[in-house]
Amino acid sequence: MPITAIRYGIKAGCEDQIAEIFAGFKRTGTPVVLDADGNEAGRILSTAVFIENDIMVRFVEYEGDLADIARFMAIQPGVREVERRLKPYLAKPRDTGTVEGFTKTFERSTMRCISQLSADEPDGP
Repeated sequence: MPITAIRYGIKAGCEDQIAEIFAGFKRTGTPVVLDADGNEAGRILSTAVFIENDIMVRFVEYEGDLADIARFMAIQPGVREVERRLKPYLAKPRDTGTVEGFTKTFERSTMRCISQLSADEPDGP
């Protein structure tokens, strides 16, 4: 399954405050991602967040098209709440208040994957 990494530039020294924000994170009611027409387009399988100094990275393991995943995340109440609460700790503002702003920010913040290996795919993707 593909995994994407989304980079956040944060203010150094606020790792504990950010950890507190994610401690209360609420998952969506369903991992199923729907496209614009309401058809099943994928699934979010797992997420993880890592932080050190002035960098935070959110990993998302998913099935489907990454653009559909970003649109799905953009409308999730839990994701919207986290983005709202992160604002004071960001090194640079992120436009995530609208679906369009969120998806553009998601796209710009996605890190290049240079290697991904899985026990399910011994030879890699």
